[in-house]
Amino acid sequence: MPILKLLSNKIFHEANPHQYDQYLIQVNDITKAYLTEAGEFMALKNVNLIIGRGEFVGVIGKSGSGKSTLINMITGIDRPTKGGVNVGGIPIHTLNEGEMAKWRGRNLGIVFQFFQLLPILTVIENVMLPMDFCNTYSPAKRRQRALEVLDLVGVAAHAHKLPGQLSGGEQQRVAIARALANDPPIIVADEPTGNLDSKTAAIIFALFETLVADGKTIVMVTHDSDLARRVNRTVVIADGEIIEQYLSRAFPSLNQEQLVWITSQLKPQKFSPGAVIIKKGEPIENLYFVTRGHVEIVLTTPDGQEYIVSKVDEQQYFGETALLNGGISPTSFRASLETEVEVATIPRDAFKKLISESEAVRQEVNHLAEQRIQQTYQANGVNKK
Repeated sequence: MPILKLLSNKIFHEANPHQYDQYLIQVNDITKAYLTEAGEFMALKNVNLIIGRGEFVGVIGKSGSGKSTLINMITGIDRPTKGGVNVGGIPIHTLNEGEMAKWRGRNLGIVFQFFQLLPILTVIENVMLPMDFCNTYSPAKRRQRALEVLDLVGVAAHAHKLPGQLSGGEQQRVAIARALANDPPIIVADEPTGNLDSKTAAIIFALFETLVADGKTIVMVTHDSDLARRVNRTVVIADGEIIEQYLSRAFPSLNQEQLVWITSQLKPQKFSPGAVIIKKGEPIENLYFVTRGHVEIVLTTPDGQEYIVSKVDEQQYFGETALLNGGISPTSFRASLETEVEVATIPRDAFKKLISESEAVRQEVNHLAEQRIQQTYQANGVNKK
């Protein structure tokens, strides 16, 4: 049996036998306030975030933006002042300290910037600690399991050394092995490469990519912009609020306040392969951003034949043509036939407010709408021949 499959997600099912939500991690309108000598400090402000199974999500932002606080909410290390955190169907913000410790040990692997290995224990003893605490393996099998995960990260040869005898990169691999010991479905890493040179950081990142390919969900805080570009999705935090990066790329002229506001208007939706998202001739009430997969723009001729005029890829949007021209869609939009599609919608009123407050955005949207109208005309011309 493959190492990463020794335990399944059955812990989640046993904890919650009912079918749980489609997203593995849901951060729901959380606020975190700290009392300081200067008064109340708002580390997080009404943050919403959803992360699906098997995603590799990077969390970036300036120092003090709220990155680590958000991670502490997801791991249950800290509690929100307001709002809730749901992980695998479990409202973890409602657990007491004993329940939280048990839940965290079985469901999360946490990797820290400075390794946090116990210096008086050998490498293999450090990796065995989570198994000892959670009693997930029999005592006779824990050493074998520890050697398996150490081999997975490439440091099994150092199993009987003390952490201080290893390089920084080797210690971080040991820390990752320890995080994998109980085969948790989620790995949370807080600046895991921040204390490493670029070559070692790339090796650690490649290891994370392998874990994601094997079904793990990874949430990684990083200040490394090169690594952040390689994850499946990047979440940007500024002053305790989330900015969806695809919005800042689509509308680079928006300021931070506008980006935070429009992010707050987003609503996620999922569509199965081939599902119709918008039908030609129907009114459109939203602007749609593609966050996963791609969407086909389909034109149907009078004799019923369908032609794919174009497609909308990840981090692009559609629906602007109808919203600018009376609200009726001139074409149909459907999820690609190959994979499920995820979108985030912005309501018509929010879209209208956005383009009314930013002339640059209005021009950007108008330009794209004109391109798509021209594509439709050209497709009609070809189809009539």
